[in-house]
Amino acid sequence: MTEVILHIYDVTNSDSDKTNNTIVQINKFFKDGIGLGGIFHSAVQVYGEDEWSFGFCEEGSGVFSCPFGRNPMYTYRESIVLGNTNLTKSKVNQILRELSIEWPGDCYDLLSKNCNHFCDEFCERLGVPKLPGWVNRFANAGDTAVEIAGTTAYRFRQAKTEIVTASKVAYQFLAGIASNTAAAVASDSPSSSSKGGFANPGFQQPAWFKNLVAAGAKPSSSSGIIGNGDEDIAHNLSAEIPR
Repeated sequence: MTEVILHIYDVTNSDSDKTNNTIVQINKFFKDGIGLGGIFHSAVQVYGEDEWSFGFCEEGSGVFSCPFGRNPMYTYRESIVLGNTNLTKSKVNQILRELSIEWPGDCYDLLSKNCNHFCDEFCERLGVPKLPGWVNRFANAGDTAVEIAGTTAYRFRQAKTEIVTASKVAYQFLAGIASNTAAAVASDSPSSSSKGGFANPGFQQPAWFKNLVAAGAKPSSSSGIIGNGDEDIAHNLSAEIPR
């Protein structure tokens, strides 16, 4: 049995000192000030003096090690003891070999597969608690936002298609009524005055109905784009439509 220690760094690997200082200030405010989170790098130490983490590289494994607390790319912040693992050193080495294959450097993604996600996976296999939520909260929030945006865009496209389809059906229905009504009026209306001397005025369509059927420019045949169709319909509706 041995301790599993999480080492946390401020991500200050930018070439700009101003950017690095800004990140440090962000972390101080959001983590130290209100306990929300920040922009952090993490690594796990177990058996020995090295810490293990994950990063981007064009070829080979993204899993790497360095002396604990001494990663030269970042600014060391703190360490947290996550618990004890019952696994032997030999078993831990086996897990690291497996992770080295499963986590190639070119699959690194800032939001969905970063160093903190790797440490979570490593800790789970070691049988200790995962990282505190605040360590990777900003990345998780960003990944969720991307997912929500993608889902919303899909649903919006689906809704547009359904609206276009519904407008076509409505147009065909109203046009059919207008056509049938006109035919009925033509067959029933006399060509001259009635015997009583009164002309038969026939059926008069309400102005709002004429406008709705004749004015509402046929819906586009495209099922993917609505354009300004909703605005056009709104402008073509007569003020006489009952509300």
